[in-house]
Amino acid sequence: MNAVAEAITAQSAVTARPVDASAAAARDSHDRPLRDLRLSVIDQCNFRCTYCMPREVFDEHYRFLRASERLSFDQMMKIAQAFVALGVEKIRITGGEPLLRRGLETFIERLARLTTLNGKPLDIALTTNGSLLAARARGLRDAGLSRVTVSLDALDDTVFRRMSDVDLPVARILDGIEQAQAVGLAPVKVNTVIERGVNDNQILPLVQHFKSSDIALRFIEFMDVGGAAGWSNSTVLKAHEMRAIVETVFPLVAADRVDASATSVDYRHVDGQGTVGFIASVSEPFCGQCSRARVSADGQLYTCLFATQGADLKPWLGEAVPGEHLQDAIHARWNARDDRYSELNADRRRAGTGKSWPTVRMSLVGG
Repeated sequence: MNAVAEAITAQSAVTARPVDASAAAARDSHDRPLRDLRLSVIDQCNFRCTYCMPREVFDEHYRFLRASERLSFDQMMKIAQAFVALGVEKIRITGGEPLLRRGLETFIERLARLTTLNGKPLDIALTTNGSLLAARARGLRDAGLSRVTVSLDALDDTVFRRMSDVDLPVARILDGIEQAQAVGLAPVKVNTVIERGVNDNQILPLVQHFKSSDIALRFIEFMDVGGAAGWSNSTVLKAHEMRAIVETVFPLVAADRVDASATSVDYRHVDGQGTVGFIASVSEPFCGQCSRARVSADGQLYTCLFATQGADLKPWLGEAVPGEHLQDAIHARWNARDDRYSELNADRRRAGTGKSWPTVRMSLVGG
């Protein structure tokens, strides 16, 4: 058991009692609530995106988690129940590529039976690269998945292949997006990571393609996370620069901000046909509103995307351990949370020529 987990154990030993669900909403040291859980079901992926899982690192010899090292769906359900009891209203299933995990639809069916503290159905989302989505969209929807986010970094096949490092046509991803929309996994969101000089020429084609489709398109600044060994400040095209590119052809007006903890600042086309969002995680950090916890495929709890160490939840996942004790462990960790990586490292990032923090790998913990 690591040092963080030992600290949680010590606190839980003092407060090893069921958490009062009527007052369970956990808040961290900056008074940020716990509202969102990103749950990674697998650390493997069939893409080798250069900014996430570059092939020179994640080659045929790379040791991913064995099946026996990944959490079972029963263990994940116990985790989900604990987080919901602490105020979580949305669970996003991530990876790796989550559609590589067998039996995912059955797991989603179980998640869909959960209700939040305010009695509403749990919001269940999934992030995918879209390569397997067309054949699975209806089954996912029937299982209870609420909506889906697809990562797509280019419309041009050559640029797409260069960034994803796989020999797949963009048409296959677009088919998955269309099928998801057709079966009612709405709203469908498309996330695009923009690297300066690599795929910034895809901004306008993507906006044009999705403009009248009811797809929520969002552009993301290239972050110094996961496998982004080539990150430097010079590779970051800032959100205001992306927006300026869009507005050379498509005028935008600010959209109402419905969710204060949302990462995207959204705009509407002036003709009302569609939206475009920008996630300025580098140039305009939003740590102050972050309500997200992450649990990796091997059961580590991370309270920041830029964390270097997780808290091992596996000691509380045995059948003989009451779920309330797991709630207490999570509650204690969230109460102690003090993460503000992007805010604290803003100056270092602006001056940086490379990654300044040895973050956990993205394929293990998800985005």
